[in-house]
Amino acid sequence: MAIMPGVDRSPLTDDMAKVAGDVLRMLGLVREATELAKLALLEQDAAAAERCIAGDAEIDRVQAELEMRILTVIARRQPAAKDLRFLGGSYMALHDIERAGDYAEHVASASLELAKEPPLKRYLDLRRCFEVLIEMLDATMRAYAEADAQAAREAHALDHEVDDLYEQIQRELLTYMMESPAAIGRANRLLEVARYLERLGDHIENVNEHVVFWLTGERM
Repeated sequence: MAIMPGVDRSPLTDDMAKVAGDVLRMLGLVREATELAKLALLEQDAAAAERCIAGDAEIDRVQAELEMRILTVIARRQPAAKDLRFLGGSYMALHDIERAGDYAEHVASASLELAKEPPLKRYLDLRRCFEVLIEMLDATMRAYAEADAQAAREAHALDHEVDDLYEQIQRELLTYMMESPAAIGRANRLLEVARYLERLGDHIENVNEHVVFWLTGERM
């Protein structure tokens, strides 16, 4: 949440700045988890997978602390208008951020299983999916940190590419399964991975809807 230097800060403003800092930290943890999941899947990096899985507990911990803090700030400071939208939107975003982290963890767990066999195919579309998601997370963090509704809308729009990639991956893997019954097990696991990434994108899309509502009062 952008705080201008030299401006007198009320207790409410200080509280909101602390909330914003921890929401950004939580988003950063999800970005890191997504990067680790990418390494786990594309590079068969077991250490990255384990770090991603272990790191999910920290995301959950931050969420639990932030939920209580936001409710306490609302009760004590009784914010109104845009301040209330900020706190309410941040509270609602926490669930989506936490779920995005869960899906990164699911990808990492699946990667450990997939690494036990030779890759079914080159993961070009999955690689692109990771790239878009990381771009989406970066834009989301910028939108939140800089109170930038346009950046939030741009991040929100990136989810369309994730959805298109998911459909493309789905079609390709179904073709693999029809042509080679021996590939069904690995193809099904990759379908799950693609679905996890699509859902990760959906939750970050939701976060940006909360940001736009906070800044403009508009429900996307």
